[in-house]
Amino acid sequence: MAIIKYLKTDTARLFEDNSSDKVVTELLWGDRIEVLPGNPSNGRVAAKARGQHGFVKESELCDESLLEIYFIDVGQGDGVLIITPEGKHILIDGGYNRKVQPHEKSAADFVDWKFFKDYGLKKITLDCMISSHCDADHYGGLWDLVNPSVKNELDCDDVEIKNFYHAGVSWWKKASGEKYVGTSEDGYLTDLLEGNASVVKGLQPGAKPELAGNWAKFLECLTDANVKISRLSYKLSKGIGYLPGFEQGNRVTVKILGPVESELNGKPVLKDFGNDSKNTNGNSLFFRADYGRSRILLAGDLNKVSQQYILDNFKGNRLELSADVAKSCHHGSDDCSYDFLETIHASASIISSGDDETHSHPRPNIVAALGLTGYKRIDNDELITPLVFCTEISRSVKMGNPYQVDYLGYTFQDQNLDIKLVDETKTDVSYKRIVSGGLNPSKRSKMMNRIKIIDGLVYGLVNVRTDGNKILCATLNEGKSTWEIKKFTSRF
Repeated sequence: MAIIKYLKTDTARLFEDNSSDKVVTELLWGDRIEVLPGNPSNGRVAAKARGQHGFVKESELCDESLLEIYFIDVGQGDGVLIITPEGKHILIDGGYNRKVQPHEKSAADFVDWKFFKDYGLKKITLDCMISSHCDADHYGGLWDLVNPSVKNELDCDDVEIKNFYHAGVSWWKKASGEKYVGTSEDGYLTDLLEGNASVVKGLQPGAKPELAGNWAKFLECLTDANVKISRLSYKLSKGIGYLPGFEQGNRVTVKILGPVESELNGKPVLKDFGNDSKNTNGNSLFFRADYGRSRILLAGDLNKVSQQYILDNFKGNRLELSADVAKSCHHGSDDCSYDFLETIHASASIISSGDDETHSHPRPNIVAALGLTGYKRIDNDELITPLVFCTEISRSVKMGNPYQVDYLGYTFQDQNLDIKLVDETKTDVSYKRIVSGGLNPSKRSKMMNRIKIIDGLVYGLVNVRTDGNKILCATLNEGKSTWEIKKFTSRF
């Protein structure tokens, strides 16, 4: 029977055999390694890691698993996979669904790779699936995991979602057919989505209110899959709560810091920040995951007005908002409170942003602000922290120039011909251009000499791993296929 071990060094090589220096891939601290049957040879054992077979030094293995946080490159949007030392899986957001992604990938594809290739399993099991809010660049990739019409694009045969959590603000249908976030009373949103019964009721035609758009279709897929649905918030009347299953007493705890819930006429309500966009973003779920001394903050698409509202509600208790690692709010938007960033005082900030979007994220002043407000540590005349990572910057593309088009077996006058088009200035190429989140790709054409071919794509995944004290952040070096790592210790 195979034995599961974990890498105890920052990096290590998975070799092709037990004696040569030929490398299959480079492994990262905490990687799950399946040790295969057989005796060690030259200090190496046969192993499977990251979906590949090879040999690894036995001295580099241990029994200690880590808290792993994967900030997935989903282009425009967010996608975060958390794996606890006990092997629980939390997926927060997923980017747009893959059919409206230029690269045709969402967080669902990374999760599928993790279970199928890395674990060697045919079933994806998520303890928690969370949509930080109801915008498509956050729930779309989650939908890819539960939508029967696209699940066959996964390598895994089955998907089990044990719990789905949302923030409460939802898309409802107006009498005109347009969508909105519901009614507002005395400065608070009153139409909050709750659990399964609330979803089923809202999906009924003519319901008041009735769920709207693709958000409704996504929720319908969840109910069809018998997933338990619940709303989460920070309740002013009760204080800070926890994500179910991650309360105090567990190795990893997850605190719920937002959205801030109040009561109006005996009903739960959330703050009205002024318009639909500010309300969906501003009422995002806001978590802090703790393991040992390490703190990880995950803040959805919070905007300046909501960040200030959170600060007001944490007066005298702002240390709860401080963290070692923080996901930057709203993809590096400049709709951001400097005071909020100073309160977080992060050693490392992660920005999730995409190339093909209209908001120019991340904004340069926010990248600078993340550095200015971060926790400063200097050692031997070198800056250790703060660090700022960006999935968009970590992504890389290899490109080439087309010079020939082959058409094999073209039928002409009862003959099969192999045609070669080699004049780049006379060969017109038609294609469909996909914009992130766009429903209708635009048809375009260019001469072959003006076209570039994507020859390789390295996604800008940012790895964060911790044993509760040491924190390691890593991105892939596309040129050498090795890890670029930064390390620091928790200050808490």
